[in-house]
Amino acid sequence: MAMTTKELKRAARIILVGAPGVGKGTQAERLMKRYPQLSAVSSGDLLREGVRNRTPLGLEAESYIKAGNLVPDDMILKLILNELKSKRWISSESSITDASPASPSQNPAASFILDGFPRTAAQACRLDSLIPINLVVSLVTPVNIILSRIASRWVHASSGRVYNTDFNAPKVAGKDDITGEALTKRVDDDEQTWKSRLKKFDDTSQPLLEHYDHKGVLWTVKGNSSDEITPKLFQELESRFA
Repeated sequence: MAMTTKELKRAARIILVGAPGVGKGTQAERLMKRYPQLSAVSSGDLLREGVRNRTPLGLEAESYIKAGNLVPDDMILKLILNELKSKRWISSESSITDASPASPSQNPAASFILDGFPRTAAQACRLDSLIPINLVVSLVTPVNIILSRIASRWVHASSGRVYNTDFNAPKVAGKDDITGEALTKRVDDDEQTWKSRLKKFDDTSQPLLEHYDHKGVLWTVKGNSSDEITPKLFQELESRFA
């Protein structure tokens, strides 16, 4: 999707919320291409990087992972806080035990999309105490459209390349474009598994969205495809931050 770039005039601190298969990754990529001042802050990436680099937080997190336990919210918040401090987007003195949220930089270069956290209203409350988010985007696509996308999805297992026979078909049916090897279905890409995942998302996301609605930062966008949603998303961002 070809696009021109735009400059933000003030810092955007964004969270994208949407069901599995709705295209959050696609929208995040397009936003960062459109607005070069935007960066991705991924809690999952920070966690993997900490484990790989054997940092104190990484080693502590690894002990939870090896034991088969979830990494505690406070540990994820510390990782996010450390990342924001390292970029000088918030004060180096900020701590997760502070009584009030950090005063973030209003420089547009301090704009980010937070990925992977929060997933629940309780986590959102903890994040509020750390740094104020100023836009939460709820991406909504009908369930039947999402299920249709999944039914049409094929992958090249060894590289992770993903194809969709409806809108991103391989050059040769059933074959990877680069290697020519056979494409396969993901083992969990069956309708019942996805219906269960979508139901779980609905159950956990509703309180999260209500939390941000009460904060006055929730904006909902609906569409049947990423290409339908993207222009609306750009327009909203520019009205708020550009």
